[in-house]
Amino acid sequence: MQDFINDLPALAKDKHNENKRFFGKLKKKTPKDLDRVMEKLHDEEFAKTDCLECGNCCKTTGPLFTTKDVDRIAKHLKMKSHQFESQYLRIDEDNDWVLKETPCTFLAADNYCMIYDVRPKACREYPHTNRKKFHQISSITMHNVEICPAAYNIVEKMKSMMDLEHKSNRRK
Repeated sequence: MQDFINDLPALAKDKHNENKRFFGKLKKKTPKDLDRVMEKLHDEEFAKTDCLECGNCCKTTGPLFTTKDVDRIAKHLKMKSHQFESQYLRIDEDNDWVLKETPCTFLAADNYCMIYDVRPKACREYPHTNRKKFHQISSITMHNVEICPAAYNIVEKMKSMMDLEHKSNRRK
């Protein structure tokens, strides 16, 4: 697994233009069942992928924190929200609350999250491959395939599945 994680940025870079074209086509002509297909691919991939073996998302990137996230986590840690913000967060160039540093402060050595039950919404939904209106988040997905082996595999399966569908429709 670690070899795949190490190779992921280069693999994603090699596929970047192909993925960009693919997502461009998806935006122009979105299959009506895309969300159902994505949910199925997501479920199949995560039935065999154990995030605890990887943890690359927590090691290399940080989530955005909503006000609700901050309040919930601060309460869990028995802190005031402003204390949590000043200790763990900073405001980024997009004016969003993000972690001051990576890897995530709450990532344990065994890849378990120390605040798992109250983790940010962005962490709960990562890598967003089963999100409704999937075609609208192509830029997020393009970024996530560089980080998440499961997201990379899902996108590759989706491209091959859509390509097969396209070829099948041309023959009819």
